Amino acid sequence: MVTIAVDAMGGDHAPKSEVAGAVQAVRNYDVKVLLVGQQELVRPELEAFEDYRSLPIEIVHASERVTMEDSAAKAVRAKRDSSMRVASRLVRDGAAQAMVSAGNTGAVMATAKMVQGMVPGVDRPALVGIFPTMEQKPVVLVDVGANVDCDPKMLAQFAVMAEIYSRKVLHTRDPRVGILSIGEEEHKGNDLTRATLPLLKSLNINFIGNVEGRDIYAGEVDVIVCDGFIGNVALKVSEGLVDMFKKLLRESLEATITGKIGYVLSKNAFNDFKKRLDYSEYGGAPLLGVRGGCIICHGRSNANAIKNAIRVAREFSGGRINEMIEETLKLAKAGD
Repeated sequence: MVTIAVDAMGGDHAPKSEVAGAVQAVRNYDVKVLLVGQQELVRPELEAFEDYRSLPIEIVHASERVTMEDSAAKAVRAKRDSSMRVASRLVRDGAAQAMVSAGNTGAVMATAKMVQGMVPGVDRPALVGIFPTMEQKPVVLVDVGANVDCDPKMLAQFAVMAEIYSRKVLHTRDPRVGILSIGEEEHKGNDLTRATLPLLKSLNINFIGNVEGRDIYAGEVDVIVCDGFIGNVALKVSEGLVDMFKKLLRESLEATITGKIGYVLSKNAFNDFKKRLDYSEYGGAPLLGVRGGCIICHGRSNANAIKNAIRVAREFSGGRINEMIEETLKLAKAGD
């Protein structure tokens, strides 16, 4: 049974959402959860579930918590008994195979990198974003914020890691990999994208060349590589568009619905639309390149998001992702 450490104090609704998500996860998946946090706050939430004694869930006490206002440096250096750091330490020491946190993203990344360490061959970790597409299958965008400034070698490593993740966790057959640019032609783009092209061509992956922003949602590419600055802008723009679309669609449906049957049909269609765009269904963003697994969730994650993040962490650990990344990068280096 895979064991996942959950930072129970990280999110906006902690520890309620983290505990409820953990309960849902252990009921649905073959997984054990270590809830890491202030015991006096976590235990009452867990005991609210009648069957909690029979569930494979344990509480690991941590006296401190990292807030959204804390800097990454403060989280790593000053709060040595934070729920985030203790969860990461459980992964490092082998008590858990991966960690899940909805806490301060910068602090989670810094903590995982320092405490768990890096996969051999990886220079910098990369944060993955999972986006829905018109083909009803997700696309992987990497990096979405871990590294604002990148060099071609880093982007090549991101491509390798994300391609493996797409294959092993999202079960994409022979993922098509592209690099995000301002045109499909090879001469388009900036110095970084043009310098990265030959490196991506040399890798043993299905590289299809430059792709544009509109291709993120088309479903014709499975992995898109970019630096963290561009990726984070794309992520935040997408989140804003989804919120706007849901609001406008709801208003339009309410303004045009006539009759009870029309209301039911419209409500069902709207709920289906909302679910297809719901970030909680994808279970958070994996931080690729650190030892063990690390899944970073949105700060406002609900129980469903935490449950799915635990599922992703379980699949990540069971898929030998890090071992494959290390082996692939070693082969790529040998072929240089």
